[in-house]
Amino acid sequence: MGDEEFMHATGEERGGTGGYAPHPYIGGRTAVLRALAAWRMQWPGAPRVVVLTGSPGSGRSHLVAGFLMLCDPEHRKRLPLDDLDPTTVPPDLPAPAVAAPEGRTAGQVLWTLADHFGLAATRGADIVPGLAAAAGPVTVVVPDVDRAGPVRAADEPARLVRDVLKPLAETGTVQLLADVPRALAAEVIAALPSGQGQIIDLDEPRWADPEGLVHQVETSLAPEAGAPALPYTEDPGARRALAEAVAERADGNRLTARLAVRCVLMRPEGFDPSDGSHLPGSVDEALDLHARRLGADPRTLRLILAPLALAEGAGLPLRLWGPLASAVAGRDLTEEIADGMLLAGPFVEAAGGPGDADGAGRKLLRLVHPGVADAVRAGLADARDAQTRIAMALLEAVPEQDWSRAAPYVRDHLAAHTLAAGLLPQLLTDPGLFAHADPVALRTAVEAVPYETLGAPARTYLRTAPLLTRSQASVVMRAALLETAFVEDGLGPYADAVHALGLGLPWRTLWSVPLPGVTGVTVGSLPRTPATGGVAGPDPAGTDPIGTAPPSTHTAGTDPVVAALPVAVFVVPEGTPGSRTVFAGTGAESKIGSATGTGETDGSAVLVHQLLGPGLVDADPAQVLHPSEDVRAAAPLTLSQGADYVRVWDRQRTEVVAALVSDVPFTDADLSPEGVLVVATERGVKALQIPLPASPPASAPVSVSLSAPVPAPAPPADTPAGPHGREGDRT
Repeated sequence: MGDEEFMHATGEERGGTGGYAPHPYIGGRTAVLRALAAWRMQWPGAPRVVVLTGSPGSGRSHLVAGFLMLCDPEHRKRLPLDDLDPTTVPPDLPAPAVAAPEGRTAGQVLWTLADHFGLAATRGADIVPGLAAAAGPVTVVVPDVDRAGPVRAADEPARLVRDVLKPLAETGTVQLLADVPRALAAEVIAALPSGQGQIIDLDEPRWADPEGLVHQVETSLAPEAGAPALPYTEDPGARRALAEAVAERADGNRLTARLAVRCVLMRPEGFDPSDGSHLPGSVDEALDLHARRLGADPRTLRLILAPLALAEGAGLPLRLWGPLASAVAGRDLTEEIADGMLLAGPFVEAAGGPGDADGAGRKLLRLVHPGVADAVRAGLADARDAQTRIAMALLEAVPEQDWSRAAPYVRDHLAAHTLAAGLLPQLLTDPGLFAHADPVALRTAVEAVPYETLGAPARTYLRTAPLLTRSQASVVMRAALLETAFVEDGLGPYADAVHALGLGLPWRTLWSVPLPGVTGVTVGSLPRTPATGGVAGPDPAGTDPIGTAPPSTHTAGTDPVVAALPVAVFVVPEGTPGSRTVFAGTGAESKIGSATGTGETDGSAVLVHQLLGPGLVDADPAQVLHPSEDVRAAAPLTLSQGADYVRVWDRQRTEVVAALVSDVPFTDADLSPEGVLVVATERGVKALQIPLPASPPASAPVSVSLSAPVPAPAPPADTPAGPHGREGDRT
């Protein structure tokens, strides 16, 4: 017996509904539907914000789903509206915006709303004010707040209430309906004026609707709903009596009643409908009674279900169920699981919807309701120890610690289990995990750890994570951004470890200088003569001497430079240590100096830095030779720049070969003919070596003139494309 058979009412019986047919999906809840219909039509005196709450299993999710059917113009056509109580049917209006938070962060929910209402926001902070100022009505429904977030231990429901629902409620204009756990419900409307907010607690007598529950149970026991032919399913009187007994024993809890029906119909043998002791009064009792009726130890059933109760994401792959249950139990439960589907069956289902399979196409399993998971977790002797055992088993399942070969569930959710075990900081040292794991889930887990407990590589990951989630970056792009971040933070061995992953990164970061205030960069070269510092020692900051970098052989201007030192020149604020002011008549490029012809400057100066390695160069910037326009036009690579991205193009193929994104704006960028990209942001400067493309065959046509400008490109795959990252910034 599936959930829909249990929850769908037939609509043939009209008892207790004033002569009207019950809602065909909900089968009751008339009082709540009236209140929600009044909210939807903005009836005089109706609250603007309604918070639906109740105990786990009270039927909140199903009630919201049934109400949304009445609000959707297309679905209304399939409902017997003329047979329903008219006070429960809202007017035919456009469907409200539904921001489903299951598995999503608070930021992702916000961007879902921004997309729905077509807001031209570039920051998450702009969305709620944009909705408050919208010209038309803004009606928002947020169901299943208890299921928010990609990591259970990170407590995303509380963040969703604090960062999304409460601000929406306080706009004064947004019409909001939210399904919220009882512990968080009051917070949503705490600051609202009297009459603007209402909490509907489905466990309160005025909303509980015990007759509706009896009707649901009775319908689910009927043979036409799929129940087997039994004396208490075929006989209407016996069916009604059993339904009343189930509903009374469940004390109004829809989940408890639903489990009672599933357990009875999956294994009718040994069930006596006249014996009330066979009916559960809670989810815990449903587990215990079913195990005992099948001659099993209730503790064994809970151990079998424990991996599913502790699972993250959409569900647990079937092949992991046995090994993880055995890990939790400390003994092999493979046989019990293989032979015990009748035992576990009433509590388990295949995951449905878009996430019903992992990235390898394997079917996922989950418990039939989060309330079952709560009961199983509460019954574990030591939940943290169980999570530790699961984390260790998942880590052992990574083939030779090669994350590219790890199963999707292991790769993406190991961090969540390790977080729940209190061991996550110890895991956060592997660049392979950083690159391959789902960045939204991993970032959420890392952010839940106290910052002071994180090691240096984890802090670098946390700093870089917004870029990884914002851009929906591929594994290669994530690895490349992390490689650069490790160099920026002085973690060279970790940058080398990223290259050792064999992903074919689009660049190698040569050096990084933390230097605020850089407004311009350019590449060039210095002849190696005493006049230009060819025998100079280390700069005052103690960086590498000038002679450590290999020479350049490219042509600068029209004169060949023999054994020249490739350099980058930065425009910095005047007074920057080691810098030189550039005056008029020095011969430097206008990009590098602000020469006025009067011996005055605009407050800028320049620093000369080696191009191919770390270290400033104590040299006169006037001696720097810059590539001519002809040399640049003949180079195989060229670049384009936006506010927060720099792209390097293969000139002949007009393809992006490297795309660098930043969480702060780029102030300038330059590309040497040899493929060294120098970029400056408000935080500093770094250089990346871009591999030059292989020379095309002699007969290959040249698609773009070497002197022609690069055409305006379409955004590459790594460009931010929407709200699917953690915060979905549009900058």
